[in-house]
Amino acid sequence: MAEDGREPKGYDGPTGGWGSLRGMTRIELSARAGPGATLTLKEQNKPGGYMCSSCAWTKPEDPHAFEFCENGAKATFWDLTTSRCEPEFFETRTVTELREWGDYRLEKAGRLTEPLRYNPDTDKYERTSWDEAFSAIGAKLRELDPKSVTFYASGKAALEPSYLYAVFARAYGHNNLPDSSNMCHETTSVGLKKVTGSSVGTCQMEDFDHVDAIFYLGQNPGTNSPRILSTLQEVVERGCRIVVFNPLREKGLREFVSPQDPVQMTVGKPTRIDHLYCQVRPGGDIAALMGVCKRVLERDAEAQRLGRQRVLDLKFIEQHTNGIGAFLKTLTDTSWGELETASGLSRFQMEQAGDVYATSSNVMGIYGMGLTQHVHGSQSIGMLVNLLLLGGNIGRKGAGCSPIRGHSNVQGQRTVGITEKVKLAPVEKYRELLDLETPQEDGHNTVHFVEGVLDGSQKGFVGLGGNLANAVPDHARVHEKWRDLDITVHVATRLNTTHCLPGKTSWILPCLVRAEEDEQASGKQWVSIEDSFSHIYGSRSSRRPASPHLKSETAIVCGLAKATLDGSNPKLDWDGWTADYSRIRDLIAATYPEEFHDMNARMNEPGGFWRGNPAHERNWKTDSGKAEFTDPTVLNACGIGDADGRFHLVTLRSNDQFNTTIYGHSDRLRGLSGSRMIVLMSPEDMRANDLIEGDQVTLATDNDGREGDMRRAVTGLKIVPYDLPGGTLAGYFPELNPLVPLWYHEELSQTPASKGIPVRIERG
Repeated sequence: MAEDGREPKGYDGPTGGWGSLRGMTRIELSARAGPGATLTLKEQNKPGGYMCSSCAWTKPEDPHAFEFCENGAKATFWDLTTSRCEPEFFETRTVTELREWGDYRLEKAGRLTEPLRYNPDTDKYERTSWDEAFSAIGAKLRELDPKSVTFYASGKAALEPSYLYAVFARAYGHNNLPDSSNMCHETTSVGLKKVTGSSVGTCQMEDFDHVDAIFYLGQNPGTNSPRILSTLQEVVERGCRIVVFNPLREKGLREFVSPQDPVQMTVGKPTRIDHLYCQVRPGGDIAALMGVCKRVLERDAEAQRLGRQRVLDLKFIEQHTNGIGAFLKTLTDTSWGELETASGLSRFQMEQAGDVYATSSNVMGIYGMGLTQHVHGSQSIGMLVNLLLLGGNIGRKGAGCSPIRGHSNVQGQRTVGITEKVKLAPVEKYRELLDLETPQEDGHNTVHFVEGVLDGSQKGFVGLGGNLANAVPDHARVHEKWRDLDITVHVATRLNTTHCLPGKTSWILPCLVRAEEDEQASGKQWVSIEDSFSHIYGSRSSRRPASPHLKSETAIVCGLAKATLDGSNPKLDWDGWTADYSRIRDLIAATYPEEFHDMNARMNEPGGFWRGNPAHERNWKTDSGKAEFTDPTVLNACGIGDADGRFHLVTLRSNDQFNTTIYGHSDRLRGLSGSRMIVLMSPEDMRANDLIEGDQVTLATDNDGREGDMRRAVTGLKIVPYDLPGGTLAGYFPELNPLVPLWYHEELSQTPASKGIPVRIERG
């Protein structure tokens, strides 16, 4: 540590390599994973095997010998623990006591083994039977106005239960179907669709064989999707240049050692991943990309003067785009000084990035939530698409726009009907195939649901996985009101904080994990998932279930539906669908015939099957029928700008984390470990504020004078020096979620703006 206590932390090693293997081994021991977990890893993400329940990165047609990453292995070890949280666990522990444990300690209690019912008289969960649970839940749901009940879905649930969950909700009488996309990538679903006509990425795996440059924005592959690193390594080694825009200098985008390569693991050198690393301010991507575009236009004008090949693809722009005139005028009218201030980058850095674009034939844009979780995140996506459109870099080999999804099937859930928006639901097919008339008004997304919890209009919550109460913003208000719900139902594998906020009646229904054998009346069952590239894969495992009392997510959804609905519609064959999942897939194929035809036959093909993407074929499903250039209204995507004493806080996952699941307390790739109650700050900002490492502070949300808004603060945070842009802080999700006001969200998607929270530092 430097004498002044402000030496920035960091990690000396590369991503991957021996550090990754040690990290996996540490979690395997901590999770007390059974011997079957190692066998599962051998078949993980391979044709005919188990599809990882961690991230949604693609499953290749020709897999490596070990087609899993550090985070995927941790997820498998965590799922296949030998620890058990049996009903006896609750006999000596009240829910009030458990609420203080925190998610890590709660999950360490192990796999739930039997259905549980909350007893408000004793403040404890108690053993119950499946029949009693289904009957009582169904009776309570029938008492309530369906529109006062929300069905939430975590992104891990497979296509089969997800499709039926959406059918159940609409047969019950509502479209209140938020899922974890509302909390993460909904801005892509809205913003990307607005400009390309596609709500998902346009790239395919083969595009990486031809890409010359990748612009990589707001995503940390070392922690969030490590399997992409092998692909990035391959493209770099054949000459592709990667330009990174991110506030933190993440190790996963700097150096990588492939655990698949014995030579590199022993005597070889790490592969340098980034060609240029731009530490943009939170929300500064709009201005940074505008600067890149200005440089591209300069290079194009230079090429014209010298009689060289143009940088702009004029034929593509004329035939396939709309709105370039307004964008070019704004670009011309915006000065370099304005772009430097808003982005936090120098003109030279933006020009360097523009030179990479101008000298590359095929360019790809890859991004994560660091680009989108801002008040103006849709405009950030629009600006990235603007850059790609200038060179015709969408809808051709080696180019395109590729958001990296988090949950393993969050994209697939939206595909098969889990949406609150009526226009996105297969309403006509429900009528044709199931004789089902569905509600015609849009339902609640996550923000609307939470608003309903706060004002008392929401009475019931059914959660298909997840830990929503801890994932949402505004914890102080939300947690207080959550217990006022008339009923809360949780389909779960382990305990978490949301379970410890029971409604007036509350149930925990324990389910199989995807890595466990699922046997029903017709035999062992397959499920299916969708990856970030819109490929569909079958998944099956032979691991023994953690308890003979567990049911699959599909069986639980069907059991709840059968107990809740009146049974008057013979086409809603809940027993038949539980017995044979192939019948559900036949129904999915009939509902979406262009995308899912012959689903049962195709899902186990190596590499899965692609459901298609119109924008990939330059078929633009926009209002104009063309790809849209957008004219930005702001230069920085944060909703509240700069002021004296104001910082913008970025929330992060650690290396031992997947969303709200905490596997341990190591953040190896940032050189951090131990407490998660920390705030990262640049040494320069520490000096300016007379702070040293270890000083205890409070972060308080800076509401910018919003009239009548409440105080939000998190206390007991310790300062840690870190390499960050000026005016930027960083800390962990979900510990810092209380600082995000419910109203501080992306303007179109209402996704929480968790990557640029305005805060002030208070001492002590």
